[in-house]
Amino acid sequence: MTMNVPAELRYTQEHEWVSVEGMSARVGITDYAAQQLGDVVYVSLPAPGAEVTAGEPCGEVESVKSVSDLYSPVDGEVTEVNTELEDDPSLVNAEPYAAGWMFRVRLAAGSDGEAALPPDLLSAAQYEELTKSAG
Repeated sequence: MTMNVPAELRYTQEHEWVSVEGMSARVGITDYAAQQLGDVVYVSLPAPGAEVTAGEPCGEVESVKSVSDLYSPVDGEVTEVNTELEDDPSLVNAEPYAAGWMFRVRLAAGSDGEAALPPDLLSAAQYEELTKSAG
């Protein structure tokens, strides 16, 4: 199975990705997760204004095969959700890193004033290793 694992993103062991842009982060599920789930038919996302915690469930992804929890890869406040997914959840399968993104988070600042990211986020290479051993 060929997977797309963009090098500029960070990943979780639960197969979410995060793209950090300053103090904002965009979150979705990986190509691997989308392929494992099969056709996504419904996505339940956290509401704007909700606080999310790294490693904690914050929504659900429902496919024809199963329902899976959606975990936040970062701590922060949800600022936006991808409303396109309400009408077309299949975007998660078609473009997991582009049109299929799920929500944006305003990140908490660390002691250095930079975005505070959990230390256990994986690089693209580490994530590829994880999925090879799972697969």
